[in-house]
Formats: sequence, structure tokens, C-alpha cells
Amino acid sequence: MSPDAEPLAGSHTTGLLRIFVTEHDRTQGHPLYEWIILQAQRAGLRGATAVRGIMGFGPHRQTIHSFKIEHLALDLPIIIEMIDDHERLRAFLAEIRPDLPTGLLITLQSVEVLPATPPAPA
Repeated sequence: MSPDAEPLAGSHTTGLLRIFVTEHDRTQGHPLYEWIILQAQRAGLRGATAVRGIMGFGPHRQTIHSFKIEHLALDLPIIIEMIDDHERLRAFLAEIRPDLPTGLLITLQSVEVLPATPPAPA
């Protein structure tokens, strides 16, 4: 949303935390994406989703990871997205950070959350 744009009726601004991992990343004996989602639920965050990418690479892993039928062992990218207030997301990240492997890409941004259905006409 541009700074001078009016928000839509019923919308609000909140935080979006993204953590980029791969399928093979693990912590405490669990897949990292699964562990993060469970920790987000225990922390009472508003919502969390893990999305599998079909292709990607990062600065610490220059190998391109892609989904191709001939690959038996995949290490696809996964993005975990969590939504809540910025303060709660920062506190959550501080809590889980000691258990995260080094080299992950983590982003925090503001997003406008829109109502699922448009407001009734006045």
C-alpha cells in the first residue's frame, strides 16, 4: 500500500514474519519447518503456514534445489509465514532463534490484511 493510499474498509496492518528453510533442515530431531509451526502455535501466534517451493537457491547454498521427477532425494525450499503484531513476532523470533541453524534468511514486514468478504454497502 502506498503511504498516501486509503486502507480498505475492514482492513488492518499487521506483521508478517518469513523464515526460509529447506526440507532437510532440522532442529531437536524434527524437520525445522514443522518445529517452527508447532512453536508458533504454542506461542499463540495468529497464524502460520509452511509453503514448499519448486525451485530456489540462497547465498549459503549455491546449489539450485528443484522439483524434478528424476530426483529421488529432494531438498526443496520451504517458506514459513507467520502473521501477528510486530512485537509478538519479534518476541517469538527471539525465543526460537537459539534453536535455528545459522545462515537462514528471515524477513519481517508490514502487511495489510484484507477482509475475506467485502463490507456490505451502506
